[in-house]
Amino acid sequence: MAALAAALLSGCAAVPRPVPVPTFPDYVAPPPPDPVQLYADDRLRTMTLDEKIESMLMVHVPGLDPHEIARVASANGLGGVILMGDNVPDPASALADWSPVIAGERGLPVLIAIDQEGGVVRRIYPDDGPSAAELRGLDPSAARAAFADRGAMLKAHGISVNFGIVADVTGDPDSFIYDRSMGATPGDAAARVSEAVSGELGTVYSTLKHFPGHGVAPGDSHSSIPATGMSLDDWRAGHEEPFAAGIDAGAEFVMFGHLEFDALAALPATLSPMWHELLRDELGFKGIAITDDMNMLEHTGRPEYLDPVHNAVLAVAAGNTMLLYVQGVDVGAVVAGIHAAVDAGTIDAAVIDDAARRLLVMRRTLSGETGPFVHCFEACQAIID
Repeated sequence: MAALAAALLSGCAAVPRPVPVPTFPDYVAPPPPDPVQLYADDRLRTMTLDEKIESMLMVHVPGLDPHEIARVASANGLGGVILMGDNVPDPASALADWSPVIAGERGLPVLIAIDQEGGVVRRIYPDDGPSAAELRGLDPSAARAAFADRGAMLKAHGISVNFGIVADVTGDPDSFIYDRSMGATPGDAAARVSEAVSGELGTVYSTLKHFPGHGVAPGDSHSSIPATGMSLDDWRAGHEEPFAAGIDAGAEFVMFGHLEFDALAALPATLSPMWHELLRDELGFKGIAITDDMNMLEHTGRPEYLDPVHNAVLAVAAGNTMLLYVQGVDVGAVVAGIHAAVDAGTIDAAVIDDAARRLLVMRRTLSGETGPFVHCFEACQAIID
């Protein structure tokens, strides 16, 4: 009997017991890596300090030759160019063919900016949409429609950045910014600024200007540095709201004005770390902080701002992501000066890395490409050459 039982059991396979599978009800899988962020990280690691600094410059190259503009941008490693009236052909529609030439590298295009506010400040014609002066008297929704049309027109011409949304508040008809401001009160201006940014979203990168606001003081920063003794509380009550509204609406750029708040900082806002910290920490701005035309500082005639290299070092140390030059600049001298400031410890190298990386992300996003960064190092370059 025992032998029979053993024989029967020997032909039977054991049935395995199910192994319980652990569950993690609170576990959330991490999102996949952002290919644009990975690209920026990888490319940043291959860049020299000078290349990073060069990418922080936006320059005007005079003339109607897109190949010359592209050559200057490429030779100097520029992150952007600004088109002025002398760069706009007749008809302006030719820009659609020029812009890819100027933008250069397909996977990391140079930013192409223009001042297209409408009204008294416009580089491309026709642009008969309502100006800021007209929008002041219209429902805020009109600002969305005006800048939606303006943004679509600029995109069709190959423009990627519009320095077009004035967030300055003034009710003074004698102010040089009055006809370019969308409101005499913070609330009026804020409502229209927010709508204008919403109108441009998805077409061009929007810019709010001129932070902290030209309405704080009389004078024109093209020839002087307007100064005010205004307190920070008064600024918050009268000039902060339009910038906050535009940032909340998604503006990608904030342009700093050459404005001096004597009671708060000994430097113009462009060169003041305090104002940059406020923009980042209090208003939560994550985008590109760009100066107004740096040449304007020299043209004030004030001796402390006659050296363009010194001004550039102060601007980067303050926290600007990008420096704008409309009226000419010795790129090599500026880059060398900022490099020397990093070597001396005046500027932390991390500040340069942060600015260069922000611009890499923006430019890569603009390209629409999502592939990894492939770098051709010296050995591979030798084969190509």
